[in-house]
Amino acid sequence: MAIIPAYHYPQQGKLVVLGAGESGVGTAVLAQKKGFDVWVSDVGRIADQYKKQLEEAQLAYEEGQHSEAQILAADLVIKSPGIPNTAPIVQQLKDRGIPVIAEIEFAAQYTDAKLICITGSNGKSTTTMLTWHILRQGGLNVGLAGNIGRSFALQVANEQYDYYVLELSSFMLDDMEHFRADIAVLLNITPDHLDRYDHKLENYVDSKFRIIRNQRPEDHFIYCLDDPITKAGLERHQPAAMTLPFSLTEKVVPGAYLDEKNELVINVPQQELFTMDINELSLQGKHNIYNNMASGLVAKVQELRNASMKESMGSFKNIPHRLEFVACIAGVNYINDSKATNVNAVWYALESLAPQIVLIMGGVDKGNDYEMLRDLVRTKVRAIVCIGKDNSRIYDSLEDDARIIVNSSSMRDAVEIASHLAQKGDTVLLSPACASFDWFKNFEDRGNQFKEAVMDL
Repeated sequence: MAIIPAYHYPQQGKLVVLGAGESGVGTAVLAQKKGFDVWVSDVGRIADQYKKQLEEAQLAYEEGQHSEAQILAADLVIKSPGIPNTAPIVQQLKDRGIPVIAEIEFAAQYTDAKLICITGSNGKSTTTMLTWHILRQGGLNVGLAGNIGRSFALQVANEQYDYYVLELSSFMLDDMEHFRADIAVLLNITPDHLDRYDHKLENYVDSKFRIIRNQRPEDHFIYCLDDPITKAGLERHQPAAMTLPFSLTEKVVPGAYLDEKNELVINVPQQELFTMDINELSLQGKHNIYNNMASGLVAKVQELRNASMKESMGSFKNIPHRLEFVACIAGVNYINDSKATNVNAVWYALESLAPQIVLIMGGVDKGNDYEMLRDLVRTKVRAIVCIGKDNSRIYDSLEDDARIIVNSSSMRDAVEIASHLAQKGDTVLLSPACASFDWFKNFEDRGNQFKEAVMDL
């Protein structure tokens, strides 16, 4: 165990956890092991699996409310990233000077492991999984956590990993003050969650750049040189770490780039030069070349052998709900991209697939700007089938470019309509561009309902 000296949070006393999901319950278990008097509060209903964990650990909890007196008596509060800093209970805590931090920052105090942290508007789950796969196949003792997999805090409590690959959302980064990433990866920045950032892109950019906060010259910052918002953000956020950019359009040394032979080249100081034909990558499409560049740079910083990297990058299977092949029925391919919850993710999906596409999209609009999809819709999309309660913005933006655009009454209805519109050789793509909570529990539920409907055709 290593308490990082820069951290000045209480190391004993009453600790309150707000939110009893994966991160909250894991935090409670770790805090109990470290000697805190732990109490868990969730304003909603706690899922049975987490309630069972809390009861087995004999941890006190409440559900369906936040008892202010109990919470405001805390010495330290760990909150779920889903609870905004503007929430009244959080404001009351801060007004009283009670520290409110995230699970990731709390758990990082109690591990000596090297922390490899990945963020971005799109591709972070795929890149996190790919990085973990490459490092694990390369023989490193590595855990997977953050916005994916099991709770980081729970793993710190019960495991002994030398490395962690952490997927970090902007909401997680917002709650970090003293946390330091040994390797920080910023894949891209596109407008997303702007409702949480006063509808100001610069606020969201500042949130993403918190990933380089507290880095030192011996650390590494990996980023996409081709992303204009990231490049603009670098003018305001100067990294202290060694920078390793990646690009499809420029030869960057040190860094990663695409050469004239369509080979991915990774050049890291004092490491053997890595090259790989992009056609040998298991993940295809322009966006996945970027993902492989980022993961490959992490692997090279960790001094992995070229042969091991090539085997891993050629064998990796993508995560569920991210351009996931479901079935080929009557010559039509069905692809589940339910994790595409913003417009840029849909652009990547359309860009990576051949025409003709029947696109299933819609849901809870987050202030989306669909303009960037117009050219791809015009050239690649046979029809759009809308899901969700209100798709007026999709109609307003894309009606002139889509040959056919229709509504549906359920996921099953959408899949049936799409199957009738599609022709042999087409692809039916679920890539919503929107949040899921009007018709579905979450994006996993949406993707699973799509897969079930496809298999029932």
